[in-house]
Amino acid sequence: MSKLKLATVWLDGCSGCHMSFLDMDERLITLSNQFDLVFSPLVDFKTFPEGVDIALVEGAISSVEDEHKIHIIRERTKMLIAMGDCAITTNVPGMRNSFGAKAITDHAYFTTADLQQQVPAVGVPALIEKVRPVHEVVPVDLFLPGCPPSADTFYTVLSDLLAGRTPDIASLTRFGA
Repeated sequence: MSKLKLATVWLDGCSGCHMSFLDMDERLITLSNQFDLVFSPLVDFKTFPEGVDIALVEGAISSVEDEHKIHIIRERTKMLIAMGDCAITTNVPGMRNSFGAKAITDHAYFTTADLQQQVPAVGVPALIEKVRPVHEVVPVDLFLPGCPPSADTFYTVLSDLLAGRTPDIASLTRFGA
């Protein structure tokens, strides 16, 4: 049997979900016998590949770059999992929605800086007006709530998926825990 292709993606979030994923410790090594990690911020792949079986997506959609990435990820992935509260509800990144992208950018570059400066045109992704959860931009197959989901939750979900079973998410986690 061939290995499944697994990808992890980090959009606008704190990387807590990826840290929790890594907290599986030795269990991650055991599971890795069943999948190839084909894209992740944990490795140095630059382009999201075709034919991904499972993509774990952390973070909200808050920039033009995030929107572009999530469409490519969805197009190239069989099962997209929104992992963590930021991907599902926008959580902390969504707090800027009360102010708007321009107000946030102006405050960061013109109010708080010692010297007024220009908003960078290169290297800083353009913000979209409203931060959105992943499912508002592309279809999501599975929601894995938590801030972040625990290592035990990741292990159980991945074990089930790799065995061809549908995980019982409701019994494993809840929002904010």
